[in-house]
Amino acid sequence: MAIAALDLGKRRIGIAIADDAGLAVHPIGALERRSVVRDLEAIRARLVEFEVTRVVVGLPLNMDGSAGPAARAATAFAHRLHEASGLPVELFDERLTSFEAEERLKELSGRRARDKGTIDAVAASVILEGWLNNRQAGGLA
Repeated sequence: MAIAALDLGKRRIGIAIADDAGLAVHPIGALERRSVVRDLEAIRARLVEFEVTRVVVGLPLNMDGSAGPAARAATAFAHRLHEASGLPVELFDERLTSFEAEERLKELSGRRARDKGTIDAVAASVILEGWLNNRQAGGLA
């Protein structure tokens, strides 16, 4: 049993996985976006493959905390994912996760990351780590 996180982008969806205990988070790749129906099918297959029991979707709020078009799209996608998978789907503030993902990859390689799919998968890891830390701290997750 595992927990998954998704970083929704316009072109790709980054995916990361953690076990139920949240001891280790692993980026597992990114899916190229095609259509909502195909995206949901591909994600559902990955969720089944990793025996996922809960999904966290990054919520791209504006820097002032307000919800713009991207946040509304993420909320709608999360609702559709719940309907398609039957799994609990939660939203989690993802402000600056792509920036943090790029910085992590830069620290590891010594240069700027070029593979956008890798950046998206690491961004999903950052989202999942934040959600797990918030949950362990007693915050609302």
